[in-house]
Amino acid sequence: MAKKRKRKTSSRKQNPVISLLIVAAVVLVCLACVSKTMAMKKERRTLSENEYILNQRLEEVKAESERLDAQEEYMQTSQYIEDVAKDKLGLVYPDEYVIKPTE
Repeated sequence: MAKKRKRKTSSRKQNPVISLLIVAAVVLVCLACVSKTMAMKKERRTLSENEYILNQRLEEVKAESERLDAQEEYMQTSQYIEDVAKDKLGLVYPDEYVIKPTE
């Protein structure tokens, strides 16, 4: 005599605890993605601000470098030597007169 076998049907109901765990896992993954996205946006904003500040500083340094280059050029001229001799050493040409205001 053959034993009767019960066939398992494919319309088996899933345990509600498992369904709840799957939903909770999906929600946690979504929350983690949103949290990471917000953190990355904040970091991008901070980096953009830093980039702006650094670009401003770069422009200031370039302007200072140009000013120093111009000063270096001027310091290599005879006009600079003459100006320093007059201002710091009080020297004048033989045909010049120095007029100092009285206080």
